[in-house]
Amino acid sequence: MGCKIYLVRHGETLWNYELRYQGHADILLSESGIRQARALAFRLKDQRFAGFYSSDLRRAYDTARILAEPHGAEVERMAEFREINFGDWEGLTREEIVRLYPDVSRKWWSKPLETRLPGGETLNEVADRCIRALQAIAARHPDDQVLVAAHGGSIRASVALLMGMDLNQYWRLRQDNAALTVVELFEPDRAQLLLFNDTCHL
Repeated sequence: MGCKIYLVRHGETLWNYELRYQGHADILLSESGIRQARALAFRLKDQRFAGFYSSDLRRAYDTARILAEPHGAEVERMAEFREINFGDWEGLTREEIVRLYPDVSRKWWSKPLETRLPGGETLNEVADRCIRALQAIAARHPDDQVLVAAHGGSIRASVALLMGMDLNQYWRLRQDNAALTVVELFEPDRAQLLLFNDTCHL
């Protein structure tokens, strides 16, 4: 048995609703996002978790706090789980990005692994920091269940890397707001995907 990690994408924000790239911008949950997190908290209230972790951005941390509340637990914030740093793209829609950054956007959407975003990071850097954090948590909680609230990009990059996928294809992995994904991490390079993008609580 390994460490079973419940990965949760944060609830909806206003920028999610407006289809704006958030990245490291610290956008709060909307009322809809709070309701989504509460629905998932009700679903998970009878589970036993050895720890609650989240990105240090408020939308993920507030989601984790709502999930931890029925368990009377505190949430440990970890910057490693932040969303992709979209740099100059943050606050823009896809249409605006295509218009303002035609060359870089084509490279990013075809080969994000090594393409550095203007003022941001590469997908390889995202995957590396997220996996190191997950491995550290798994080492701290062998044979336990833990919950990690993070972001669409960081969760997709983590799952893709753990499953041995080509990270340039990570965008094929859908992540909805307040979706639940479960992986079991046995060793640093050995994992199983048990559940992916489950939103039956919504």
